[in-house]
Parts: sequence; structure tokens; C-alpha cells
Amino acid sequence: MGAAPASVEHTTYNPDAIYLSWEVDGKFFGDGREVALLEYIYARSDLEKLRGNPQKVLQAIDDYGRSVRGLINIGSMKGSIVCNIIAKHKPAVILELGGYIGYSAIMFGNAMRQAGGRQYYSVEKSPLFAAVATSLIDLAGLRDNVRVVVGTGAEGTQRLYDEGLIPRVDLAFFDHHKPAYTDDLKLCERLGIVGPGTVLVADNMILPGNPRYLEWVHASVEKKRAMDKGAAEKGNPNLQYRNQSISSWEPSGQEDAIEITECYGVEG
Repeated sequence: MGAAPASVEHTTYNPDAIYLSWEVDGKFFGDGREVALLEYIYARSDLEKLRGNPQKVLQAIDDYGRSVRGLINIGSMKGSIVCNIIAKHKPAVILELGGYIGYSAIMFGNAMRQAGGRQYYSVEKSPLFAAVATSLIDLAGLRDNVRVVVGTGAEGTQRLYDEGLIPRVDLAFFDHHKPAYTDDLKLCERLGIVGPGTVLVADNMILPGNPRYLEWVHASVEKKRAMDKGAAEKGNPNLQYRNQSISSWEPSGQEDAIEITECYGVEG
């Protein structure tokens, strides 16, 4: 049986959501702007109004991105797509690979909580970014529902699995090192973390693009079995996926797309 055909949708461009340029002196992140963001937020005169209010914390991050320095978070335009997916599927447990400064964890963790979900795990490789994210998540009042784990996507996933915290996830969000998407998805497949009923959401399908990941999730079971034979990292090729691509925009104003993949069955 072949893979289900993909559908394509487009969202509306919002010029008011655009940040300042990502690039400053040849840097796109990791040049001190993340710590400066934290200092900016905690120095705001309306800080007390931010406490326990995820939406106001997100607005404060957006204010910084639009008036001080651009940030490489998912932003409100693409973020609204994922919030709609969460509202539709009502996941109890979400795994995020690539947390950066916590924008997506706050936005999606809050959406999960509002949909009746239980726990959001955000894996971030940088200890500094993870510390910033943890502070902002706490400020937003999501400490009980959102946990930040330091490590690569594979390290964080394996550790959470070994601790018995994610024997299975309802939604997985990929927004980390782009070449790692496919192997980290395959790890989730091998461990049984991903299975029928799981929704995969992958960012940056245009900017910069991820042909290897798209080839795997779009391939038929037969093709994936053939692809896995010589692969260093093996997944579960018997999982059946259907896909939907939604075009949207980065906070930079550049066009991008999100790939939504639903696991609907197992063959064989």
C-alpha cells in the first residue's frame, strides 16, 4: 500500500508580525541576544502583568524581536498553525526537539494545556538557551506542564524514554538541527514513541528545506523498507503516514512551510 497523497495549504501574511533582521554582524543567534532578551523582559515595567500569562510573555518576546534584535524562533504566523493542530488533536504528551529560547514551548505548551494535555518536553542542545527558556517558561506560569531537557535531539529523546517519561507521544515537533530530523524520527519509530495516532510537525521545509526528511515521511512502506536496508540509522518502515504541507512565513518575513504528518496505521 502506498503513502497517502499530500495536501498543501497556505496561511495569510501578517506584516505586523515581522521582526528585525536575524543577521547582525554575520551572526543569526548565540551572540548574546538571547541573554539580552531575558534581561529586557525582566526589566520591563509591566513585568508583574507577565507573570503567569503565557500570551503576554510571548508578546514581550515579540516586542524584543521587533524593536531590539531579531530572533530565530518560530514566530506567531507559523506558530498559529501548530496551535490549531494541537487544538484539533488534543495531544496529552508533546515532544519538541529544538527549544531555543522557549517561544514555541510557551506557545504550544499553553495550547496543549488549554486542550486538556498533560506534559510538554522541550529538548535543547545549548545549556544557555535552555536556561533562558526555563526562566521564561517559569515566568509564563507553565512550570508544571513544560520541562526543558538539555541535549541533542537523540540524547534528549533517549533519556526521556529511558526514564519512562515518553513511552509514547501524541505529537512530536521537529525544529532543531535540520540534518538530524530523519535520524531522530527513526529513533522515535524504533523506540515505539511514534506510532498510529501520533502527529509529526516539522518546521523549515522551505527555509532551508529538508529533502531527506520529506522523502522518508512521503515514501510508501515498500520504499521505506528498501531505504532502510543500507541505512546506518533504521526506523520502522511499516508505519503508514499521510502528509499535509502548510506554507507560511518566518518572523523575518521569508516564506517557509511546515510539514504535518499523521501516522494512521502499521502495515505487515
